[in-house]
Amino acid sequence: MTGNSKYSSGMVYVTLLILIILIQGKPLYGSEHKQLGEISKEISHYADIALKIIDLAVFGKAQNRSYERLATFTDTIGNRVSGSKDLDLAIKYMYNALKQDGLENVHLEPVKIPHWVRGEESAVMLLPRNHTMSILGLGSSVGTPKGGIEAEVLVVESFEELKRRATEAKGKIVVYNQPFVSYGETVAYRASGASEAARVGAVASLIRSVTPFSINSPHTGWQWYDPGVPQIPTACITVEDAEMMARMASRGTRIVLRLTMGAQTLPDADSFNTVAEITGSEHPEQVVLLSGHLDSWDVGQGAMDDGGGVAISWEALSLIKDLGLRPKRTLRAVLWSAEEPGGVGAAQYFQQHKGNISNFDLVMESDLGTFAPLGLQFTGSDKARAIMKEVMKLLAPINVTSLEEHGEGTDINMWMKAGVPGASLHTADSKYFWFHHSEGDTMTVQDPTEMNLCSAVWAVVAYVVADLDEMLPR
Repeated sequence: MTGNSKYSSGMVYVTLLILIILIQGKPLYGSEHKQLGEISKEISHYADIALKIIDLAVFGKAQNRSYERLATFTDTIGNRVSGSKDLDLAIKYMYNALKQDGLENVHLEPVKIPHWVRGEESAVMLLPRNHTMSILGLGSSVGTPKGGIEAEVLVVESFEELKRRATEAKGKIVVYNQPFVSYGETVAYRASGASEAARVGAVASLIRSVTPFSINSPHTGWQWYDPGVPQIPTACITVEDAEMMARMASRGTRIVLRLTMGAQTLPDADSFNTVAEITGSEHPEQVVLLSGHLDSWDVGQGAMDDGGGVAISWEALSLIKDLGLRPKRTLRAVLWSAEEPGGVGAAQYFQQHKGNISNFDLVMESDLGTFAPLGLQFTGSDKARAIMKEVMKLLAPINVTSLEEHGEGTDINMWMKAGVPGASLHTADSKYFWFHHSEGDTMTVQDPTEMNLCSAVWAVVAYVVADLDEMLPR
């Protein structure tokens, strides 16, 4: 059966068009996105604005502002663990500060967050000698029975060794003396050490702090119990004490400890994610999101983790406001609640806003310290990466042009997994885990000059991406 020639030629055209689309992976009609050369030229026009932002942040009236804001905040509030009154105070403080700064649409978005309380805790070596150890209970740990637990110690260096020596573990306190390889690898002992010890009958577990450097400083963090496994008390101990007990055990010395922990988990608490914006001039519904988390651990000041990320996300909006700039899309700073228990506030934000996911242009998080910036880590399509590389060239005056693989951040991971481009700040963070989750996380770790540079990076990238003619391609 044959049709008329007009219909047949039309079908041939459509067929050829489909084939071209399949081969090229993009539509022919018009141009869904500008060519990279056009975008590069567009971005190069932002060089003067980028310089103005850098000048204001690093040399101008805003010099050291993010540092001073953070110092005032942490000195006033202190640490602010999930569910605590101090976190409530921190949220109220930041809400009022953002309003007073003249930012737009400052508001609080309700969330429910975990409320774990440390209580009194101690660990004392009874044999082979009397020695009081520095410990920090791990988040979500249960407490010990009244009067504590007195038991012999089994020291292991790995989960594999624990399995090999499972018959020795029953009724004992398992001490993990795992070497520090990297945070990503070694943190498994903190996260799962209690459940692995409980599987083989241990009555408690003590984990060598996840850090490459120690001055007898314990480092806390969240841990998770596996379903169906007995929940036993668990805490971190110092590198020094873990290594000492390993040496003792290697000599065949019997070690006995008394562990006392008053930890308890209370009902989930009401809390908020804190939001401030600069509303977009042309596409206010489209968003470039900058973020850090407002909660911290209940030791130190939470200045590094993650007061710095909070401060530069606020400062980025302040710099843009002070220069009278208004991008085409909305810039939104979100200060997350309850990141430390696993990104709880951010997960609820995602559920509340994922219906508008197509309007999220770029999500950014700073949660690995605000030391001297080196560049950004980025997750996104090849086309988006090419655009971001052009944006990073605007930071050549402060030598921060690197665009690396894999954006990181507990609070933005779900967005990136859903296909939204994501970026995290990469800094000279070699000492980050020296202070992480410890009493050492104070303003003394922070440097005003480095924070100025981080603020400049954050502001330039956020503004330029938010002001481009098109959103970043997925």
